[in-house]
Amino acid sequence: MVNSKSTRPGRGFAGMSEERQRSVASQGGKAAHAGGRAHTFDVEEAREAGRKGGAAVSKDRQHMSEIGAKGGRSGQRKRNSAKHS
Repeated sequence: MVNSKSTRPGRGFAGMSEERQRSVASQGGKAAHAGGRAHTFDVEEAREAGRKGGAAVSKDRQHMSEIGAKGGRSGQRKRNSAKHS
């Protein structure tokens, strides 16, 4: 059983500061791209990923309603400020 109140420092990434974690992760990503091992999306693959994400988000009707209302208020604000300029 792991004692969550242990005073031992964490191992691996858990023992690093957030800044150090970001640095190590960044170096890993750069090395993967340099070595040709990193995945890059082609246009069709990116399009499909966007479709999937959009479909998942649009299932939440409340969220979509809030987005639409926010956009409507923003547009109205822009139109009103243009009239008074």
